[in-house]
Amino acid sequence: MADGYENQTPENIQGKYQAMVVCCILGVGSLVAWSSMLTIADYYYQVFPDYHPSRVLTLVYQPIALATIMIFAYHESKISTRKRVLTGYILFTISTFLLIVLDLSTKGQGGIGHYIVLCTIVASFGLADATVKGGLIGDLSLMCPELIQSYIAGSGMAGVLTSVLRLITKAAFEKSNNHLRKGAMIFLAISTFIEFLCVMLYAYMFPKLPIVKYYRRKAASEGSKTVVADLGAAGIQNQSDLIDDDSKNQRLSKKDLLLQNIDYAMGLFLIYVLTLSIFPGFLYENTGQHGLGSWYALILVAMYNFWDLVGRYVPLVNWLKVENRKALTIAVVSRYFLVPAFYFTAKYGDKGWMMMLISILGLTTGHLTVCIMTIAPKGYKGPEKNALGNLLVVFILGGAVVGISLGWLWLIGKNNNAF
Repeated sequence: MADGYENQTPENIQGKYQAMVVCCILGVGSLVAWSSMLTIADYYYQVFPDYHPSRVLTLVYQPIALATIMIFAYHESKISTRKRVLTGYILFTISTFLLIVLDLSTKGQGGIGHYIVLCTIVASFGLADATVKGGLIGDLSLMCPELIQSYIAGSGMAGVLTSVLRLITKAAFEKSNNHLRKGAMIFLAISTFIEFLCVMLYAYMFPKLPIVKYYRRKAASEGSKTVVADLGAAGIQNQSDLIDDDSKNQRLSKKDLLLQNIDYAMGLFLIYVLTLSIFPGFLYENTGQHGLGSWYALILVAMYNFWDLVGRYVPLVNWLKVENRKALTIAVVSRYFLVPAFYFTAKYGDKGWMMMLISILGLTTGHLTVCIMTIAPKGYKGPEKNALGNLLVVFILGGAVVGISLGWLWLIGKNNNAF
């Protein structure tokens, strides 16, 4: 290899920590737009009080994301990861900016027409999410576990960032006119900037990092064609000698990969069925009235996001990282005891118990997701890792869709006038 580090081990190649920082920022960008939407849901409840924004917008977002990732997962070996990820971040940037344009053009007024336009923009978020998330997780699965862990942690950091900013803006503007709208505009402006930053980082900085070039060339030598455009962007030409050998293109089929990792796939599915059946709709609509008033749902969302981020970093401590497959399955299934716990706490408990439960939900979601996503790709060749990464994202988004749908069951027996 012409780069001069072909005989080195990955640990001795420069750029690992820079790559981890970039992956974290890319993780923030993959979720910050949607996290902003969830965090400013109180504003959308004010503008569209009769349309259950936190539930409906999530239900619009996730099925689009699921359908998109299923298409990409099926064709992943033929799609340039570079073009895919850049398209996703550009779509995020444009869509987030359009939310600002929509609000300014309507002067913050509601109505079914404006709500339909809002839902259309949110649908484009779902398209961008699947385009970015599947592409990046597939790409980072080719590399060392620290990079995919940093990316997943970054997506958790997006939630914390938006929650902290939301609490600050609410406190700063609470006594002014249109305080919710002002906070929402600040959120969307920051999100637009972060999305544009991700476009620049992925286009010009990330592909040129030595450790990234090392893993992508290694994947190309194993028959991966998805990295060709990224290698070209890094200045590596004449790659035909790496990928033209048919013997290198032999790989497990998607069916075989799925069968070998069905416990990991179902684990991710069950994690997000539970999480999205509770977060965020239950927190905004089913936790009742408390002394914290309008701050209550925001604090619960912030606590979920904080502990979700903590959970995504916990596996960095080796003895806290769960690697046993049976133990992971048991941990995933045992989380379903939280369902009756949330039900009875919302009905009979006080805010302290609810905060404890939402913290457990966030901590386990982040921790178990990182454990599965970093362990599953081990032992496979580059093209297989990319395919498996895309398949696992299918199950994450599939679980999210089912969870959102089941979340409507919390409304059974609840007086609609309460919304």
